Amino acid sequence: MSSATNIEPLGAVRERVLATLRQEIIAGRLRPGDRLVERELAERFGVSRVPVREAIRALVTEGFVHFETPRRTVVRRLTPNDVKELFELREALEVYAAALAAARATPQDLAEVEQLLDQAAIATEAGDAETITDVNSRLHDRIVAMARNSLLIEALEPVAGRLRWMTRRNEEWPQLLVEHRELYEAIASGDPERARAHALAHVRTNYESTVRHLFGEDAELT
Repeated sequence: MSSATNIEPLGAVRERVLATLRQEIIAGRLRPGDRLVERELAERFGVSRVPVREAIRALVTEGFVHFETPRRTVVRRLTPNDVKELFELREALEVYAAALAAARATPQDLAEVEQLLDQAAIATEAGDAETITDVNSRLHDRIVAMARNSLLIEALEPVAGRLRWMTRRNEEWPQLLVEHRELYEAIASGDPERARAHALAHVRTNYESTVRHLFGEDAELT
C-alpha cells in the first residue's frame, strides 16, 4: 500500500524555493541582472515549474526581481532612487521604533540584544559577511519587536528583505558594530529622545555608506 506522507505540499515547496532564492539574492550569489529561468530552477530544485513560477512571482512582489520582458525575469538592479526611498522608510519607522523600544524594553529584551551584539562582534572579527548580515538584521528586527507595536512590525515586513539585501552591500562592518552598540546603550538608558537621536544618526550614516558601496565614492546623495 503506497503512502503520500512523504509528498511535500505544494505550498511548502514554493516557500522552500522562495526562501532559497531570496537568500541567494541577499547574499549576492544571484547578482543584479542574473536571469531566473523556470525550467532550470525546476530541475535544480527537483520540483515542477508551478512552485518555481509562484516563487518568482513572490520575488517580483517583494522587489527582488522584475520582468524585463514577459518571458525574461532578472534580479533587479538597484537604482539610487530605490535606495533613497527605502532609507526614507527606515528613517520614518526604525527611528520611531527605537524611541518606543527605549520606553518599553524589558531586561530580557536588552539581554537578547547584548547576545546579538556579541555574535556580531565575533562575526566582524572573522570577516564573515553572511553572518554579519544575518545578525545585524535580527538585531534591527529585535529593536522593532521591542517597540511592541504590531502595526509598526506589519509596516516594515513587506520591505524587510529588500532592506537586508541593500544593507548587505555596506561592508563597513567595524563601524556598524560601533553604531549598533551605541544604539543599544541609548535604548538601554530608557531615554526615548537619546534612542531616537542615535537611531537617526545610524540610519543616515548607513544610507551614505550603502550609496558609496553601490554607486561609487562620487555618487550624489539626495
